Amino acid sequence: MYSRRQILLASGGIGVALVAGGLLKQLDLVTEAEAAETFEVTHTDAQWRSLLTAEQYEILREEGTERPYTSALNDEHRAGTFACAGCALPLFSSATKFNSHTGWPSFWQPLDNAVASRRDTSYGVVRKEIHCRRCGGHQGHVFDDGPQPTGLRYCMNGAAMTFTAA
Repeated sequence: MYSRRQILLASGGIGVALVAGGLLKQLDLVTEAEAAETFEVTHTDAQWRSLLTAEQYEILREEGTERPYTSALNDEHRAGTFACAGCALPLFSSATKFNSHTGWPSFWQPLDNAVASRRDTSYGVVRKEIHCRRCGGHQGHVFDDGPQPTGLRYCMNGAAMTFTAA
């Protein structure tokens, strides 16, 4: 007979092997492209922590969410560009910003080649997570309840972005 300790140790090793063997991909939790995704801008965890505020780090690197109606960018209405707070890549034009009444800056379209997405199944809900395509910094989620012409609502965290007036 095996002891409980031997069974637990064996099952832990099997779990690691399954994950390493692509179980996440097989379960459709990540796609093959997402599993292989690499970014142009990379830093160590310590470097990210020194470059970002605590709130920016939580959102950009740990996929957190700011409280609604707390970002000054939610009320930013000047012409300009919203960029990633992690790497300064321009992400959204103010021309596509709209008031979604959700408490977060919302846009109906990102700039070309600015963002990437992946499936997010956290909280028991399937959503599309949006991140900066250059550094992988979490920005928010996209939903299909936005205005025309796209019908999309890119619901972004203001703390994950900076704004430069035109």
